[in-house]
Amino acid sequence: MKKILIIDDEEKLRSLMARIIGLEGFEVVEAGDCKSGLKKLEQQLFDVVLCDVKLPDGNGVDLTIAIKEKSPQTEVILLTAYGNIPDGVQAIKNGAFDYIVKGDDNNKIIPLLHRAIEKSNLTQRIAQLEAKLDTKLSFDGIIGSSKSLQQSIELARKVAPTDTTVLLTGETGTGKEVFASAIHQSSLRKNQPFVAINCSAFSHDLLESEMFGHIAGSFTGASKDKKGLFEEANNGTIFLDEVGEMALDLQAKLLRVIENGEFIKVGESKPTKVNVRIIAATNRDLAKEIEAGHFRQDLFYRLSVFQIQLPALRERVADIEPLANHFLHFFALKTNKKIKSFSGEFIQLLKLHTWPGNIRELKNVLERSVILETENILTTDCLPLEIQQLKASETTGEAPVLSAFSLASAEKIHIQKVLNYTNHNKTETAKLLNIALTTLYRKLEEYKIS
Repeated sequence: MKKILIIDDEEKLRSLMARIIGLEGFEVVEAGDCKSGLKKLEQQLFDVVLCDVKLPDGNGVDLTIAIKEKSPQTEVILLTAYGNIPDGVQAIKNGAFDYIVKGDDNNKIIPLLHRAIEKSNLTQRIAQLEAKLDTKLSFDGIIGSSKSLQQSIELARKVAPTDTTVLLTGETGTGKEVFASAIHQSSLRKNQPFVAINCSAFSHDLLESEMFGHIAGSFTGASKDKKGLFEEANNGTIFLDEVGEMALDLQAKLLRVIENGEFIKVGESKPTKVNVRIIAATNRDLAKEIEAGHFRQDLFYRLSVFQIQLPALRERVADIEPLANHFLHFFALKTNKKIKSFSGEFIQLLKLHTWPGNIRELKNVLERSVILETENILTTDCLPLEIQQLKASETTGEAPVLSAFSLASAEKIHIQKVLNYTNHNKTETAKLLNIALTTLYRKLEEYKIS
């Protein structure tokens, strides 16, 4: 039931309005002055306040400000015996929903109440969605309790309130954009734009135009001026994903933005000033890229003022189950399926897989499994073949299922990781593992690694 607060010092009129509004199915509370009205607002939440302009201890126009400060989602309708334009204008400026004259506009009160409640409902819904979005985009929305992940989160929390440039490193699919978004959401710039760009997704010329913008006629097809993403992110945060893929001449322009807060648009000669925080990310080893002449050392030092390494999924096995559970419910809702859980063997195989694609790969596997599953529980039959092959089966001679916490499991995962690194070059793998080639073949046979 929607709640209405009536603030009016005329008791008879107040009681009459309360009865009329109550007959419409609303819960009505009464107050005779500003002080008692504000006290009622502290005690409970109201959808609409009907308030007289002239009260014994104050003015309804001024009281509107206090009401909106205490309860932004509450709508205020002001009632006056003698309407005047200046008061009406000021009331709306102060946040009132409407300003009406007693007696002349009595027949408008009920329809006006319904419209005010509609707006109040919308405001409350927006507030709820914003709260959910804040949680989703903040550090609280990052799933996992493993020590390695929590260490990364702790570092990110510490740097978030500053304007320091951050470099996020780690394998592809480890959640670098999620971290960048959480850092922005926990910063003083949270109400300003967060703009993300993948530097590997554009050709050289397109990336320059996307980042810095261009003026009309600067190149074929540039029919009008275009703002770059740095300009769009002004006063906010820009996230440069895969910054290691950027060409050297664009690296020089990026360095200028970091050092001087300015850049030159394509086809223009005068600089454009911006105030942005930069968060960059890469899955490359930038130290090696510097040695190879592919990345500027001075830019690296500017970007890596505060570096955070994000752990690979295989390094945080304890987080696989909560992540899988999150994706299960997400895709079950998206596909309108009533799948609520997964079998023990299903999650066991997920923990045995090495996840070269990290969280992104896990998400894809769960989406595929939800689509294929016809029962209300996910089973191993829905998993990709390479994960199913990890399953124990004495009849087929496959390796036994190993505990995710056993030494043998760790050894198997490590051998698979090194094999992937060497593109299955067994001689190189044995060399890196510091074991004899015959020992490696025995281990491959023992763990049924192909």
